[in-house]
Amino acid sequence: MSKALIFIIEDDPDIQELLSLSFAHEGWKLLGVKTGEEGLEFLSKEKADCIILDLMLPGMDGFKALKKLRASEGPNKNTPLIMATARGEEADIVTGLELGADDYVVKPYSPKVLCARIRTILRRVEEGREDPEKTLFQVGDLSIDTARHEAYKGETGLELSATEFSLLAHFLSNPDIVFSRGQIISAIHGSDYPVTDRSVDVQILSLRRKLAEAGSRIETIRGVGYRFKAS
Repeated sequence: MSKALIFIIEDDPDIQELLSLSFAHEGWKLLGVKTGEEGLEFLSKEKADCIILDLMLPGMDGFKALKKLRASEGPNKNTPLIMATARGEEADIVTGLELGADDYVVKPYSPKVLCARIRTILRRVEEGREDPEKTLFQVGDLSIDTARHEAYKGETGLELSATEFSLLAHFLSNPDIVFSRGQIISAIHGSDYPVTDRSVDVQILSLRRKLAEAGSRIETIRGVGYRFKAS
């Protein structure tokens, strides 16, 4: 997606400047602030295409900012978000994903790698809007419209992150088929995407919670992966 607006919450001006140059080559516009409070203020009013969020910020940290963003009713409640931070412990990664991040990148990272991940997210969102093939899927009381980027449980709309939405779309369009974690990663992010099996497990857990009792349809196939049960 050219001319995409990438919004970054990062207190290191050197990183902001470096990414600004890299994103310009992609045709993206970068806007940045240094604190979580400033970020939430901007995101409550203006729509971004992707958000980059540092964890260690002055004042409100990245986890608190992410939690507030996902709990908000603003225009960026479900905007794809990548956490980019020096804290790479598994517990931090799991926490970020559980709070609603779509990806987690550990510093120091290559701007080219970050750009590749952003391209993947933007492409996934765009394909969901423009795919001329079948876009409506339903299993039981769960339904999804990938063209409109809407998901429902009965008549109630589901508030899903971009990755959770893609997971549900994949499952509803392929009921009763067992997928390995690697196959799920390839289907959602593309081949050779550097996401761990643990990350998949966390995203599945988060999706199950949001589906409430219908989350039990996502079955864990021990030693293999997951299956979405149609009945």
